[in-house]
Amino acid sequence: MPFSDVRRLLRDAGLPKWALLLALSTAFVVFLELFALPASLLIGPMVAAILLALTVGKGKLRVPLLPLQFGQVLVGLMMARTITPDILGAMAKDAPLFLLFVFSVIAIATGLGWLLTRWQVLPGTTAVWGSSPGAASAMVIMSEAYGADARLVAFMQYLRVVFVAVGASVISRLWVAADGAESPPLILFPAVDWPAFAATITFAGFCAYGVRRLRIQGGMIIVPLFLGAFLQGIGLLKIELAMWLLAIAYALVGWSIGLRFTRSILSHVARALPRVAACIVLLMALCGCMAAALHVFAGIDPLTAYLATSPGGADSVAIIAASSNVDVPFVMAMQTGRFLVILLIGPMLARFIARRSGLAENPA
Repeated sequence: MPFSDVRRLLRDAGLPKWALLLALSTAFVVFLELFALPASLLIGPMVAAILLALTVGKGKLRVPLLPLQFGQVLVGLMMARTITPDILGAMAKDAPLFLLFVFSVIAIATGLGWLLTRWQVLPGTTAVWGSSPGAASAMVIMSEAYGADARLVAFMQYLRVVFVAVGASVISRLWVAADGAESPPLILFPAVDWPAFAATITFAGFCAYGVRRLRIQGGMIIVPLFLGAFLQGIGLLKIELAMWLLAIAYALVGWSIGLRFTRSILSHVARALPRVAACIVLLMALCGCMAAALHVFAGIDPLTAYLATSPGGADSVAIIAASSNVDVPFVMAMQTGRFLVILLIGPMLARFIARRSGLAENPA
C-alpha cells in the first residue's frame, strides 16, 4: 500500500491520537515478543511513536514532562535493583581484572564513536553516546540531558542491542546446543510485595522532586540509581517494581523519543545505517577478542567471558546467561561495572570528544 494511502487511512480512522498511539504500541510489543526481541517494551512504543509522528502526529504530540521524568526515575531504580551485594562482592574480589576489561571495552567503543564523529556520520557527540556500551535506555535518557540527539542515540543503541542479543544468543545456543533453554516469558502482572512497592514509589517521587528542585543534569537516572543501590545495599529499601509499571515507564521514554522523529531525521538514519552497522559488528568482534584474552589469561570459561564482555544490553545478556551454564554473578558484575563507569565518565568523554572534533550538535 502506498505511503499516502496509509497516511489517509490513519487520518480517516477518527481515533484520538493518544488512543491510536497506545493501540499501535501494544501491537508492536506483542509482535516483538513473538520473536523474544530484547527491550520490546521500549522499542515497540518507540516504533509506534515514530510511525504516528510521520503520519498523523505532525509534531504536535508530546509526552508531558512530569510523567516522563517519573518514568526516567523508574528506569534508574530498575538499574539500581540489579546492583546486589553478590555482584559488588564479585567486583571487589577481582577489581584489577574488572577494571582492565571494563575500561578496555569502553575504550574500544569510544574509539569507534570518535571515528563516526570525525567522519560526520552523526552530529556532534551523538555518535559517542550511541556507541557507549552501557544500558541502552539510560544512555538515551542521559544523552539528551547533555545535548546529544536522543533520536539518533536511540537508533544506535537499540540497533546494537539487537545485534549483540542475536549474536550472544547464537553463540550461547551453539555452546550449549542440547539444552533447549528459552527466554522466560514476559509477565506483566506478577505477584507484588505491596509495602515494598509503596516504599519504592514514594522514594521515586522524592527522587524526581529533588532532582527537579536541585536541577541536577542527568539526575533522573543517576540519583535514583546510586541512592537506590546504596539504600538497597544497607537494607533500608527493597526496590519492588512491577513489570506493568516498568512497561509504562518504558512506553513514556519510547514515546518521548519517537514522537520527535521527522522525515529529515529518518533520511539521516538511512544514510548512516551501513557505517553504523559496520562499527557495531567491529565492536562485537573486538569484544570477542577481549573475551578470548580473558579466557587465556584469567582462566574464565569462554562462554562466561564472551557474555561478560558483550557490549550491552545488560538485560538481554542477563536473560541469556540465566539460561546457560555460565558464571552468572561474574557476567552481571562485569556488565554492571561497565554501566557504572559509563555513567561516571560518559559525559566527560562526550564533552572531550566534542571539543577535540570541533563539531557542534546539529539535531534535525
